[in-house]
Formats: sequence, C-alpha cells, structure tokens
Amino acid sequence: MIELSSVIRDLRDELEQAVAAAEGEALRFELGTIELEVSVALERTGHAGAKVKFWVMETGADATVATTSTQRLTLALRPTLTGPDGSGSSAYVAGTAEPDES
Repeated sequence: MIELSSVIRDLRDELEQAVAAAEGEALRFELGTIELEVSVALERTGHAGAKVKFWVMETGADATVATTSTQRLTLALRPTLTGPDGSGSSAYVAGTAEPDES
C-alpha cells in the first residue's frame, strides 16, 4: 500500500515535468481540473493523540490486504502555478516530456 500523500506528491512531480516540457512548444494544453479516483484503506492507531492515515491500494495487492475495509475516494484537484509574488496562474502542459535522467 502507498500513502495517499505520496500519490499526490508523485502526481505533482509528473505535472511539473509536463509543465516544463510545455515551455516553447507550439501546441500546449491548459491544465484543468484533475479527477483522481483511488481505493483507500483507513488505518487508525489506538494510542492517545492518534492520527488517521489513508493508504492507496496497489493493483494486485496480496490477499492479506483484502480483509482491510476499503473505500473509493475521488479527489478533484485544481492545479495552479504560484508565482514569486504568491499569485496563481493557469498551467499548460505539452503532449510529451523528456525522460527523467536521475
């Protein structure tokens, strides 16, 4: 299972690569609302001050995970680019991106 925050962070990284790839391209796409649908498992620990964690279920998860209560969660994300002055603007992405060389 993967933490929901990791899924969103990875999505942000992918979108940043797509925005960078759009620079100087003749054909670009305005980035609109992104709907992300995931199956999540809820984990709550029993000690004082406990927090709730959402875990995203991976495809092909083993049978032990199947006994966990899962829910389907749909997030509507509206990405914006934040400038140095804190103002937001629309983001544009290209159809292709350069592979990550790291």
